[in-house]
Amino acid sequence: MNHFLAGPISWVLAPLALAKGLGVRKIAPRLPPPVGRLRGQAGTGAAEIRLLVIGDSSAAGVGASRIEDTLGPQLATSLHQASGKAVSWRIAGANSAIAAQIRDHVIPNIEERDFTHVVVTVGTNDAKNFVSRSAFKKGFGGLLYAAHARWPDAKVFWSPVVSMSDFPALPPTLKFILGLRVGIINATGAQLCRERYATAVEPLPVEGPEGFAIDGFHANALGYRHWAQHLTRFMLAEAPAPSSLQRSE
Repeated sequence: MNHFLAGPISWVLAPLALAKGLGVRKIAPRLPPPVGRLRGQAGTGAAEIRLLVIGDSSAAGVGASRIEDTLGPQLATSLHQASGKAVSWRIAGANSAIAAQIRDHVIPNIEERDFTHVVVTVGTNDAKNFVSRSAFKKGFGGLLYAAHARWPDAKVFWSPVVSMSDFPALPPTLKFILGLRVGIINATGAQLCRERYATAVEPLPVEGPEGFAIDGFHANALGYRHWAQHLTRFMLAEAPAPSSLQRSE
């Protein structure tokens, strides 16, 4: 759908989305992030790839029961297996965070400055919270600038929001409405990545409900593994493929 139409239509349907969302919240379990060390290494010796995964609850690993099964450690393992290089990892996620909050409250509190690769997982909360295109542009655009300023030698990758139609927890009406918001977020984010020192990878293809946690919204260990393998293909490409997401007009 044209993004000019997606915006007005989604706002008209916002009260319905709120009602449906409150219904989902009443029955969906609230999952905490797993407890464990926020840094580690895959492989031995000096790390040639130094990975940072920052973002929302997905970066924090909500949905997995062990920290080793979350996106950051599994991505480090996947990169190590594919490249043969030792990969250090660090994760920093904030539950329910939008892009602006990661920019303001997460990036400034990460002391390490030697990362070679930074993966950003934001956008889902911006979509479901109906953050406007202009507000997301300011928040996510500022996040990309902040990441580049803090880690100027790192390659920055953004993993866009997956299709809302894949989330088991969402009823069909809510999938449609939030899908309109996701289209706006993903198109705007891809455009900002092209302009601001980052690469937007292809949205993660979801193969079935078995990759979701019991809340039907977050990934489980299998889902994070699938995500890590998907990201690896882009991150180790000599020239990362441009995203096929459509440019927002």
